[in-house]
Amino acid sequence: MPPAPETVGIDFITPRHLAGGGDPAWITVPLHRACGWSHGNDPLMPRVLLSSPDQKALLRLEPDPDGQWWTLHHAAEPDRPAWYASFGARTPVELIAAVTDALTKPPPDASAPSDPYEPLRQDGWSEYGVQGLVSPDESAYVERLGTLDAPGAWFVTVTLGFGQKVWEARFGAHTPSHLVAAFTTALADPKPVHRTDSGRSLPTLDPNLVTRRTTDVLAVHIASALEDRVQSLAARRASPSAIPSSPPLSPPKSGRHR
Repeated sequence: MPPAPETVGIDFITPRHLAGGGDPAWITVPLHRACGWSHGNDPLMPRVLLSSPDQKALLRLEPDPDGQWWTLHHAAEPDRPAWYASFGARTPVELIAAVTDALTKPPPDASAPSDPYEPLRQDGWSEYGVQGLVSPDESAYVERLGTLDAPGAWFVTVTLGFGQKVWEARFGAHTPSHLVAAFTTALADPKPVHRTDSGRSLPTLDPNLVTRRTTDVLAVHIASALEDRVQSLAARRASPSAIPSSPPLSPPKSGRHR
């Protein structure tokens, strides 16, 4: 009798903004292999630098206990000043990847700008402050500083009560709106994200805030998930009209659950 296929215990977490950071390779590997971003590294420095093919964008991943771990800087263009986005260490990689995926595909029609608030409103987020929204569980906040006449930077903050910050994302005032909308769309997505460290990276195990479903998944599926994502984005680059079709890893309908 052939040996049973090897399985791995996977945690499927909702809401995704409380799932922890995840594997940085979900972002860095596709940017390099599928989108042509070049990388520089120094074996003596714990950081990753990736530059876009046109050298206009630089993504930096660098451990910083006092600041943002991910920073994305984009040079000025004829129709837009320089802009930036940054993300805390525990920002789920799926949310950051939504931004880098949107950045590396042809931009949307300029006559139809995206509204970053709309995905959140559709997900039941409520008004917060002057220009903000708060998630139904009140653990995530999205707000834009400035005024309607002079809008400023965007801030996305996740907390665990009593001011305990989990992570923060920031988008400069000149960040293209469709990139901010890509982030908020991923933030509002109700689908769980998967983690493989048995919950050790979760900022909370409070069942009132996070739902954790552990499922045995075939190891081959785990191993192929990143490669499938790379191939999907590479196909999009080869054919700009193609739409990425890399589905997120989903719990199987059958199998052992814990």
